[in-house]
Amino acid sequence: MDYTHAKPKGEKKKLSIEPYLYVGISLVILTVFMFYPFLQTLIRSSFLTDAFGRNVKFLGLGNYVSLFTSKSFWNSLIVTLKFVFIVCVSGIGIGFLTAILCQKTFPGISFFTTSYAMPMAIASAGMAMIFSVMLNPSVGIVNKIFQTSQNFLTNPTLALISVGILTGWLNSGMNFLYFSSGLASIDDSLYESAQVDGANSWQEFRHITVPSLRPILFFVVVTNIINAFQAFGQINILTRGGPGESTNVIVYDIYRQAFMNYKYGFASAESVVFFLIVMALTILMFALRKRRNRING
Repeated sequence: MDYTHAKPKGEKKKLSIEPYLYVGISLVILTVFMFYPFLQTLIRSSFLTDAFGRNVKFLGLGNYVSLFTSKSFWNSLIVTLKFVFIVCVSGIGIGFLTAILCQKTFPGISFFTTSYAMPMAIASAGMAMIFSVMLNPSVGIVNKIFQTSQNFLTNPTLALISVGILTGWLNSGMNFLYFSSGLASIDDSLYESAQVDGANSWQEFRHITVPSLRPILFFVVVTNIINAFQAFGQINILTRGGPGESTNVIVYDIYRQAFMNYKYGFASAESVVFFLIVMALTILMFALRKRRNRING
């Protein structure tokens, strides 16, 4: 037996402990910044709290009962689902279209690539301020282009669409990078074989591009849904949940209940329900994908 490459016992023990140190550090960080706050939120959701957020009286499921009998909560849920749909359609659509446009090499392609990816580098708060000027009924560029004087942010229908499109555009930069990466990974020989067989551009897109992008498309859809559910800054700056409650998504309603109405227990219960909704949707999407793969496989 060759012992020339044998390692000292001390070094072998060090190597066996090292992975646990890395995992342990990550676990400590997650515990401090995620698990412990969530546990505190879960506990606070069962209490009546004072204006300082201190637990005053144990209510059990009282906050949850009040939540599910609140018309405002159900309205927020419906508004959130509409908002998520608008964000995903606009964000994924813009990201996919721009990625397709940048697949061909032409002079100035670097400029367009940088421009399409730029939204992911812009803070939502800063863009919301610019967007409010663009939608101004008297001096906004949008009204100047369409020769109107519409106040988009005070119209109950247009306000949600406007904020949703802004959020979708902010997400489109990252979507552009994902789709560009996916398109670049498609083997050119597939398109060459299709052209030899007489396939046109639409057939190549339908039977080669789209099927090849399905894994990335699934990932993009999941991340966009989660990001849309968590959108807050642009709503807080542009509409503050209004007009009325037309843009009062669940995240903003949690903020309003906690820091405007000082109902921290109620807001904590809403946070827990919000977490369960997002988790259930994510699990459902993964289950549907797994089932589809099983059927196709």
